[in-house]
Amino acid sequence: MLLVFDVGNTETTIGLCDGDAVVARWRVTTDGSRTPDEAFLLLRSLLEASGIERTALTGSAIGSVVPSVTVPLAEACERLVGAPAVIVEARSRLPITLDVDEPLTVGADRIINTLAASRLYARDCIVVDLGTATTFDCITSDGTFLGGVIAPGVQMSADSLFRKTAKLTATELVPPRSVIGRRTEECIRAGVVLGAADSIDGLVRRIKAAWPRPGNPFVIATGGLAMAFKPLCQELDVVEADLTLRGLAMAYALLT
Repeated sequence: MLLVFDVGNTETTIGLCDGDAVVARWRVTTDGSRTPDEAFLLLRSLLEASGIERTALTGSAIGSVVPSVTVPLAEACERLVGAPAVIVEARSRLPITLDVDEPLTVGADRIINTLAASRLYARDCIVVDLGTATTFDCITSDGTFLGGVIAPGVQMSADSLFRKTAKLTATELVPPRSVIGRRTEECIRAGVVLGAADSIDGLVRRIKAAWPRPGNPFVIATGGLAMAFKPLCQELDVVEADLTLRGLAMAYALLT
């Protein structure tokens, strides 16, 4: 089985894959100060707690947008698995095209999502990835990344609101009972959660209107908040929670 890592700015999602099917997953805080030894101990403890033997691991793949994490994590993976980790980045020889002005600056997550969406759906897609940032990746059926949109993430927007207002305290980001809030926390939920949902729908509609090819692209939601926002958004066609993890497994198979 394959161990894969989607290293985001806030969280790292770890997946255990059998082929490109995700059979186990864990979320840990992204911490650029972890040493390779600390990363190794963390990974070993996660596997042991889930009853998974190290001998079952055949390889590892890393997609990271946090450079300070990549090298120590790769060292830990090599020690754990007994083989070098595959690091997926813009220079990786994958069957996709980065049709943008600065292809080497495209984040690993967007590259991996391009590979996964084009292979799983074989149609033009918009991938809405709801993580620390909310990104909109524009992908053609033949695996060309056309560019997209990067917006502040939902939690990032909320944190900014809480930091810069003296009387507004942090509250759980769940849908409000009504858009017209009668308590302060309900007002915040309406503004942050429903505002984010309408922003997602609005940006998807704008992208569709500017789409350079015939037909409407299929819209895939992924990331930690995807499932929560699917009922709130009109423009999201499907939630593929493990899109990036599955893409990492596909990339590993192509690169080894």
